[in-house]
Amino acid sequence: MSTKPRRRRHRWSLQARLITAVVSFVSVILITVGLGTGTVLESILRENLDAKVTRAQDSIYVDLNNRAEDILSRSRQERGTILVVSNISGITAAYVDDEGNVRSLDVSRIMLVPSDQDGWADATVTGLGHYRVHEEPGPYTTITGLPTSEVTSVSARIVTTVALLTTGGLLVLAAIIALLIRRALAPLRSVAATASRVASLPLSEGAVTITERVPDEDTDAHTEVGQVGHALNTLLDHVESSLAARQRNEDRMRAFVADASHELRTPLASIRGYSELSLRGIRQAEASGPHVAGVIADTTKESLERIQAQSLRMTALVEDLLLLARLDEGTELVYSAVDLTRLAVEAVSDARVAGTDHDWVIEVDDDPVIVAGDAGRLHQVAANLLANARLHTPAGTRVTTTVETQDGEAILRVHDDGPGINPSVVNELFERFSRADSSRARQTGGTGLGLSIAKAIITGHGGRIVVDSEPGSTTFEVRLPARPDSPADATTE
Repeated sequence: MSTKPRRRRHRWSLQARLITAVVSFVSVILITVGLGTGTVLESILRENLDAKVTRAQDSIYVDLNNRAEDILSRSRQERGTILVVSNISGITAAYVDDEGNVRSLDVSRIMLVPSDQDGWADATVTGLGHYRVHEEPGPYTTITGLPTSEVTSVSARIVTTVALLTTGGLLVLAAIIALLIRRALAPLRSVAATASRVASLPLSEGAVTITERVPDEDTDAHTEVGQVGHALNTLLDHVESSLAARQRNEDRMRAFVADASHELRTPLASIRGYSELSLRGIRQAEASGPHVAGVIADTTKESLERIQAQSLRMTALVEDLLLLARLDEGTELVYSAVDLTRLAVEAVSDARVAGTDHDWVIEVDDDPVIVAGDAGRLHQVAANLLANARLHTPAGTRVTTTVETQDGEAILRVHDDGPGINPSVVNELFERFSRADSSRARQTGGTGLGLSIAKAIITGHGGRIVVDSEPGSTTFEVRLPARPDSPADATTE
């Protein structure tokens, strides 16, 4: 079975790879430019040398029977010039030495390498070096040449100079590039260091506070690395807030478990006690005579009534939890056209009966305010807000309920002039398992599900619920779309 070869990862750092890439790229450019410059200059020097050879050949007068040595002596050529003549005297050769003297030259020492065209050739003269020569055909053939040593020398100096300048320039460039890249990547190293420190923090459980952040000077939004630093700081802010929210939820869950345990323990203990009492009464009735049967029957009836009451209490708690779960799934609401004005009037009427020691006021317009929603759940929200006002305010408190429309929204307000809500819990009042009263008294310290259920219902209707509280004034405000607009396409009657 063949397997795909794994891609080999780079072991170099990003800084090393960047420096190597930049220096290599510039090296290729400089070497190419140097070679190109040297080639062009060498070509120019060879053209100049060919021109000098042509001028030297034009200045030489060759007769029928003179030897090459005599001809060179008459023409006064520059040092290094060679001449080969083929005439009646045969093939003779001569050259001008470094002191300007004309000397004869053995033709056998000359080895020609023919060029491509026009009689040009390269020649090697034993003991003298390399030459550029030109052959002039005619009644008597002449070959004139000059040494290429000057061209070779100049070309070598050019190549050496270019090589030294390129090497020095690359060293300077490497140092500058290393400095610039190191400074440019400094924020990235800061980001990596911050990420490493955060990665070492224990984040799985408990209260977690992430204080590590990329420094402000490394979060410049105008640079790519700065954007990465800013994004990491934003991510850490979100993670920290999420962990804080997780911890708050865990704390609330613990509080809820304690509250639910307390709520369930009391009715369960009552059920158990009254059940044992009923069983004891039945056994006594079986063992005693008819004269005590009536008393035992009354005791058993009272016990069963208490068992029923505690069962209903537990059922209400479980139904609240089930309602929240169904609201989260979005499967609980049944839409229809709802008269919010009538709903508020009915809820206040019910609250007035339950709280006779409070002053209940209803303020609504003559025209009904129609919304699309679940009438039963919206009535539950209104009843819950009124019940909270009754339970958490002293006797004589005025509770005012108003219904109106504003900017295309239906607004239901429940206002009271009671002592207000503790500022420390206002921002968390609609969270699940949140309790304004930390006690477990049945009258004031519920399970913390009422307002969270109200918020879930209103959110499911596409609305929102807010609270504004201060000593002497507390207002719960519910806002819903005023026009029937729902998945059920509800219409007003």
